[in-house]
Amino acid sequence: MKAMLLDRLYDLNVENENEPLRLVDYPVPEPGLGEVRIRVTVCGVCHTELDEIEGRTPPPRFPMILGHQAVGLIDRVGDNVSEKKLGERVGVAWIYSACGKCRWCRQGLENLCPEFRATGRDADGGYAEYMVVPADFAHPLPATFSDAEVAPLLCAGAIGYRSLSLAQLDSGGALGLTGFGASAHLVLKLVRHQYPDLPVYVFARSEKEQHFAIELGATWAGGTEDNAPELMEAIIDTTPAWLPVVSAMRQLEPGGRLVINAIGKEDNDRELLAGIDYPRDLWMEKQIKSVANVTRNDVTEFLRLAAEIPLHPIYEEFPLVEANRALLELKNRKIRGAKVLRIS
Repeated sequence: MKAMLLDRLYDLNVENENEPLRLVDYPVPEPGLGEVRIRVTVCGVCHTELDEIEGRTPPPRFPMILGHQAVGLIDRVGDNVSEKKLGERVGVAWIYSACGKCRWCRQGLENLCPEFRATGRDADGGYAEYMVVPADFAHPLPATFSDAEVAPLLCAGAIGYRSLSLAQLDSGGALGLTGFGASAHLVLKLVRHQYPDLPVYVFARSEKEQHFAIELGATWAGGTEDNAPELMEAIIDTTPAWLPVVSAMRQLEPGGRLVINAIGKEDNDRELLAGIDYPRDLWMEKQIKSVANVTRNDVTEFLRLAAEIPLHPIYEEFPLVEANRALLELKNRKIRGAKVLRIS
């Protein structure tokens, strides 16, 4: 099969390191006990792939096939998997597997499982023509969406849904979104459906992202360090940097919540954390909470809700061989919605 392979860590800020993936002929995987094989049609591109490539959440082994928003058809099943699954259209999200037995799994918090395995980081993912996954972690997909539309929903959508749940918008206060890429644009669409009159303020680095947010229904959009018209009950941060975190804390009302939706933060502005002023930025019972992975239930519930709305993501499509270009555009914040690779 054709696959885009990562064989080591790269620094994408260095000119001769900006093509980390190489197209190779690779052995087609066979499903094991309880697994299915998927003939992949599309796979979404996520900022987490940059975190893997640059070492903020590195794969435990090389080579590795990235990609955790994979969509395709089951073409082979392993032992203990019903043949009825053959031909079913499914999606694979960031959660590749969890133990199912620990106290976190028993509480429905399999995203915190000590044995949590991530698709495209701990096991080969969807930047390839075929992949295998435990059958219980392959999600049936609603017919409402095309393959390319549903791919971003598997991570950008599901993690945005979990972030919104953690934001606990229960008192009618305003919501802020800092950063406006694949996940944030889906959160805004979701909020506009669930809370049509809720003020939503977007903080984005580029004017293009700010205009895009207004197009999708944001009440106001400004720069990362600008002051919104009012303080907010909750802010969701979807950026790889620390500056939006520091700025967001100043924009929260008493008891407000900052939800950080990022698997890693870059180090180039870490010194800004020293500028946090306790009375202004943290006092009055403000809270900071991180989003760690997703559960299967997050994916299932979000797909159901997205189909009911229906919530159609805005995306740009690339052929598999241009995965490096898609990743570099993501790195350089050339974003309008989501990016999706066409595999086959």
